[in-house]
Amino acid sequence: MDSTPTIVRCIQESCRDLNLPVPNDSMASHVIGLGIQEALRKAVPTVSVEDHPKLVDRFRFHYLSIDHELSLFEGAKDLLFSLKDKGHLLAVATGKSRKGLDRSLGFHGLHEVFVDSRTPDETFAKPHPGMLLELSEALMVPMEKILMIGDTTHDLLMANNAGADAVAVTYGAHPIDVLRTENPLTCCDNVKELAEWLAVHA
Repeated sequence: MDSTPTIVRCIQESCRDLNLPVPNDSMASHVIGLGIQEALRKAVPTVSVEDHPKLVDRFRFHYLSIDHELSLFEGAKDLLFSLKDKGHLLAVATGKSRKGLDRSLGFHGLHEVFVDSRTPDETFAKPHPGMLLELSEALMVPMEKILMIGDTTHDLLMANNAGADAVAVTYGAHPIDVLRTENPLTCCDNVKELAEWLAVHA
C-alpha cells in the first residue's frame, strides 16, 4: 500500500499531541517497517519510559482511524492475484499489528490472496529473521525458495538474516541508495517493473 506519507504524518501528529520533539520526514520514514514499539523509540529517541506507551497509543489512534482508506499501488492487486493464480504461495511479513493488517486485507479484498502472515505482535520484529523462519516452516517452503519483496532496509536485512533472497522496491519508504546497501537481487521502480522481473525470475 502507498502508506509512507500517512505513517510519517501519524508519527509526527502523535509527537505533537504529547509535546515531544517532532521527527522530520526522513527520520519518520526511516523507521517504517519496524514494529511500532521500536519504530517510535528510534523516531523519537528522547521519549521517556513514561511517555512511550502514550506515544504508541496516540500513533494507533491516528493510524487506525485512516489506515483502511490507504490505496494500493497501481497494479499491485492484479499482480498479487496473477502470482496466486500461477501457483505461488504468497505470505505477509509486516511491521503492522495483527489488527491493522487484518483491517487492511479485509478492506482491499486480499485475505484470499495470502496463505499466511506474521506480525510483530506475534513474533520477533524486523530485522530479526523470525517472521521468515516461521513462514518457511509453516508453509514447508525451504528458505532458498523464498523471495522477500520489501521497500525498506529492515525488510532486506530480515531476508539476509534468514538466508532468503530479496527484491527491493523503490516506491516505498526508503530511497534506492539505502536499499542497495543490503544487496537485493534487483531494485524495481514501480509495480509494472516488479511484475516484469518476477515473470522472468520467479
